[in-house]
Amino acid sequence: MKKILVLSASPVKDGNTTTLVNWFAEGARSEGARVDIVATAFLKYKTTGCTSCRRCQAIKEYACVVKDEASPVLAKMAEVDVIVMASPLYFFGASAQLKLVMDRMFCLYKWDNAAGTMTTPLKGKRLILIASAYEDVGLDALEKPFVLTADYSGMSFESLLVPHAGESGDVKTRAAIRERAVELGRRAAQDE
Repeated sequence: MKKILVLSASPVKDGNTTTLVNWFAEGARSEGARVDIVATAFLKYKTTGCTSCRRCQAIKEYACVVKDEASPVLAKMAEVDVIVMASPLYFFGASAQLKLVMDRMFCLYKWDNAAGTMTTPLKGKRLILIASAYEDVGLDALEKPFVLTADYSGMSFESLLVPHAGESGDVKTRAAIRERAVELGRRAAQDE
């Protein structure tokens, strides 16, 4: 059974991002996957992103030393098979609600600068991006950091980019998008 962690990063509880995530989860669960959805906009944080204290580099575990509601999310990223990040397009990038968690992912990497090496428990996992935009401008810019993250981490990558999604909740009327999201969920639950 595949374990899938979805980071849903919209501050709107029933908007386009949440709808796409729910459709994705429906498809994945239909194939027997265990899907955990975390609404990153509603986590309680002690800090806004990584503080660059680098204390995570001095411990054996791949863990952030700042203990708040992001800590178990980061730990779960190391344990699952598939990580899904879902965000609306905000000023040509992912929402700040997702970026807060992404910056804290620093703790999931260990660098040995002298040896020129890096290790991460993310290697071999699958990263999926789900993103929507009101228009058709900017999704390519939003996608780029996720492509780079997957490549750097040794993860496979796939995305569902939805231009012209309309205002919050409008995507619910788009049957073809629903089919694509459900199918992506099914594929995510299967072996690559």
